Amino acid sequence: MIGNSAGRAFIGSFTSAGGHGITAAAVDRDTGALTVLGSTDAVPDPSFLAVGPRVRGAALYAVGESDRGVAAAFALDGDVPALLGPVQAVDGASPTHLALAANHLVTANYGSGSVTALPVLADGSLGAASSVLRHEGSGPDTGRQEAPHAHQVLADPSGNWVVSVDLGTDSVRVCALDRDTGTLRPHDETALRPGTGPRHLAFHPSGALAYVLGELEPTLTVCRWDAATGRFDVLGATPVLPEHEAAEGAPRTYPSEVVVAHDGRFLWTANRGHDSISVLTLDESGEKPALVATVGCGGRWPRDLALDPSGQWLYAANEHSGNVSWFAVDAETGVPQHAGSIEVPAASCVVFA
Repeated sequence: MIGNSAGRAFIGSFTSAGGHGITAAAVDRDTGALTVLGSTDAVPDPSFLAVGPRVRGAALYAVGESDRGVAAAFALDGDVPALLGPVQAVDGASPTHLALAANHLVTANYGSGSVTALPVLADGSLGAASSVLRHEGSGPDTGRQEAPHAHQVLADPSGNWVVSVDLGTDSVRVCALDRDTGTLRPHDETALRPGTGPRHLAFHPSGALAYVLGELEPTLTVCRWDAATGRFDVLGATPVLPEHEAAEGAPRTYPSEVVVAHDGRFLWTANRGHDSISVLTLDESGEKPALVATVGCGGRWPRDLALDPSGQWLYAANEHSGNVSWFAVDAETGVPQHAGSIEVPAASCVVFA
């Protein structure tokens, strides 16, 4: 067992590409360094993870990104996560993301273009899927947007809505989730610029703004969020790469993740292909991001970025180079400075407990 002087991180990876499944690591709060404690491959391809409360301690949740997608809960009593209850089908294909909302675990199923709700039981384990909400539509990129592709799901800051980002339909959807029945009900849909391929969204600490990162275009769309009505309004878009590095003929870049500083002063994106982290400053209103720097991600194909609870350390899960790198965040400029890395084959995400 680890001592109280360190936190813990959990790293997802693709077992089908040589990953170890879920890797547990101790986190040195002073240096940001990770030390591997062990791993479990109880779920195939656990590409994304989430941490939630449990009666005693915390529970870890994972999706299994396979054609017959699954979700699973893990107890965190030991150094290595242990399955908590049965693995549950999500009744959807290739779940890529998950979030906790209204006593349920909700998954975004990329392959089937749907969102699934599963009840979280009293002991933290999962019940069978209670509802599946299927998206409809397509986009102009016939290779990637021939159908809906739900890529991310999360609870809004008020906790009253579930938000899903769909790469295939160039839109962000809002739905209500009934806490008692687990029924997902469509509420609203906001269209983004065609062909941007939205992948992930992050809220401003104020809860009044959201930043939607495009995967098919390296752009960040700023939206105003009204929790009272459950609606987004598009305010504008900002490039996340210098103009000459995103111009026609430049190597294709596939942004993957967006993270906002706890104090709302900075925003970072991970850029696959470009293999970089972009740094954007946010004005006092939060409505006008400005690109100020790009730095190397410490590896290849950064699939995820995660800010530690203190806000001092930024972590990149570099899928193709098989490592997780960590960076010290400059408190004045927001520019990350590489501080170290560990080997994690086919790394896909990092979360903290």
